[in-house]
Amino acid sequence: MKRRSFIQKGALSGSFLALGGPELFAMQHRLAAMPKHHFNLNYAPHLGMFKNLAGDDPIAQINFMADQGFTAFEDNEMRNRPVDMQNKIGAALQKHSMQMGVFVAHKIYWTAPNLTSGKQDLRAEFLADIEASIEVAKRVNAKWMTVVPGYVDMTQDINYQTAHVVESLRQASALLEPHGLTMVLEPLNFFNHPGLFLKESPQAYQICKAVDSPACKILFDVYHQQIQEGNLIPNIDACWEEIGYFQMGDNPGRKEPTTGEINYKNIFKHIHKKGFKGVLGMEHGNSMPGPKGEQAVIDAYVSCDDFL
Repeated sequence: MKRRSFIQKGALSGSFLALGGPELFAMQHRLAAMPKHHFNLNYAPHLGMFKNLAGDDPIAQINFMADQGFTAFEDNEMRNRPVDMQNKIGAALQKHSMQMGVFVAHKIYWTAPNLTSGKQDLRAEFLADIEASIEVAKRVNAKWMTVVPGYVDMTQDINYQTAHVVESLRQASALLEPHGLTMVLEPLNFFNHPGLFLKESPQAYQICKAVDSPACKILFDVYHQQIQEGNLIPNIDACWEEIGYFQMGDNPGRKEPTTGEINYKNIFKHIHKKGFKGVLGMEHGNSMPGPKGEQAVIDAYVSCDDFL
């Protein structure tokens, strides 16, 4: 989107951001009447991000996202939603030609070892979750699902733990490959998630190389990797052939781009220049409450996407 167009739309929307009640109703209609944004990348909001502007109904929220020009959607909790709702969401995404982003594929162990332990019962539990998530993916036409290998096992050398994780992921890949599905491994930073096994993008790269399957790639969460390692664009380049998915959030605070220290316009420009056609999940909160905060999220993405 050209800068002049963005400034005009920002001025139009800024005049009624503080309104509520009947004014909010008018605001919603004015938003609906505005031309869609034509984003250069597939940014994916999640449920709840626009609930004040769109209402509580999940399908109404997806409709609103599409009306604003978003071409993708993600939902960490999809696996836990009723099958009927999964089907409705799948139909809504198909109606709007929106890509389904990630959902969490399995039970994550935040404080106790599971995949790192090498225990067969915990591996079997994980693989059963992956099999169940294949059915979820079919209902919503998903291509990607998030995997977090869990907590470290302090009783074992890190290399043994890595071997256990790799073997579990190889077996999961064998389940996913026939369906053309991909699990994306998400490194999580030490500050928000102390004690987790997978923390850094080079570590995830090494594991994906060892698994050696198109069904096992990296979820590069820019927020987590800014805290954990920084050097974002060079690390994106180094991991590029194993990256299957991106997520965003500014730091500090994990809110929308432009609220922290990360230069998202440059990052988006770089990802676009490299020809990325996948999804970039908006896995962050809103910096301000209510309709004003929701409009600020939209404006932030319009601004950061203005890199051509």
